[in-house]
Amino acid sequence: MKLYTSHRAPNPRRVRWVLAEKGVQDVEMVELDIMAGEHRTPEYRAKVGVPHVPALELKDGATISESIAICRYLESIYPEPNLFGRDASEQAVIEMWTRRCEFYLANPIMLNVRHSHPALAALEATQLPQVAEYNRLSAEKFMRTLDRRLAEHEFIAVDRFSIADVVAVVGLDFARLIKYRPP
Repeated sequence: MKLYTSHRAPNPRRVRWVLAEKGVQDVEMVELDIMAGEHRTPEYRAKVGVPHVPALELKDGATISESIAICRYLESIYPEPNLFGRDASEQAVIEMWTRRCEFYLANPIMLNVRHSHPALAALEATQLPQVAEYNRLSAEKFMRTLDRRLAEHEFIAVDRFSIADVVAVVGLDFARLIKYRPP
C-alpha cells in the first residue's frame, strides 16, 4: 500500500496515527507538498478524484481517499487494537462522537486556521476573517461539550482510546498554527 500524505495537514495525520496505533510499518509514504500544489496535479487528481490528502493506494491500484474511510479500511485489515468499536453499540457511539468531533471541532478549527494564518493563504481563493471567526466560535462551543464529556469519561466515546479521540486531538493540535488557546 502507498499513503499519499502531507506532514503539515491534519487529515493525513489521523491516518498516520492509526497506522502507528496498529503497528503497521509496511505502508510506503509519499509526501506531497500541498503548499506547492502537488495535490492538484492532473496525475494526482486522476488517481484520487479530488485535490485532497490523504489517499491510500491499494496493492490492486484502487485508491481510497478521506481520512476516516482510510482508517476504517485499515481497521478492517488490522483489527487490533480496535478503534472503531467491537459491537454494534460501541460502533454507533464511536461513530457518533467521531462525527461530532469532525463536524463541530476539527472542521471548524481547520477553517479557522486556513482563513486566518497568512502562510495558508495559498490554500484558499480568498481568506475571509469572518469565516475564521465564525468557525473559532463554533469550535469553542463544542469544546465546552467535550469538557463536560471528559469530566466524566477518560476517553471521548467509549471506555478506551478510539478514532474519536484521534480526530479530536489532531483537530485541536492543528490550532497551534495560530497559537490558539482554548477558553
